[in-house]
Amino acid sequence: MNHLDELRHDCCLKQKRGIHFIIASVVIWAGITAVHLSPLNIMAKNLLTFCFSAPLMPIAFAVSKLLKIDFQNKSNPLTPLGILFSVNQMVYLLIAMWVYSAVPEKMLMVYAMIFGAHLMPYSWLYRSRSYLVLSIVIPILALIVGLTLPPSVLAAGMMAVEIMFVLLLAYENRF
Repeated sequence: MNHLDELRHDCCLKQKRGIHFIIASVVIWAGITAVHLSPLNIMAKNLLTFCFSAPLMPIAFAVSKLLKIDFQNKSNPLTPLGILFSVNQMVYLLIAMWVYSAVPEKMLMVYAMIFGAHLMPYSWLYRSRSYLVLSIVIPILALIVGLTLPPSVLAAGMMAVEIMFVLLLAYENRF
């Protein structure tokens, strides 16, 4: 095994393939689902969608403590790369912010597509087929559901996909 593969393996072991972030995303998508089931207008729902996403890091940190996962893995030089993968998503969220005002009824769809697509680099970092498959499936599913069904259905679907994702990562982490 070469040094890079050893570092990636270390990320898989110490960070449990990022399962704490995916568990946190289940909580966030549950909140987003509740928002989109509410009687609020679409602009308020979209604003709250962004707000509900803000506590991702604190929730993931709390989950990492509960599951005894090394949240930072400071000893691994690939950790900054994992952070870069996350920060990358922030740039793409500017697209969702534009959709917020231009086509508000499709903002959640675009948001879900960005969320799903940003997972792809983690498939390499965590040596995970689940990340690879879901980074493709989520944007396609979000597009189909988002074009044909109400945002509340999309939000609930995302929550269900994230629960399945947690189960897949739990399975991958057994090995």
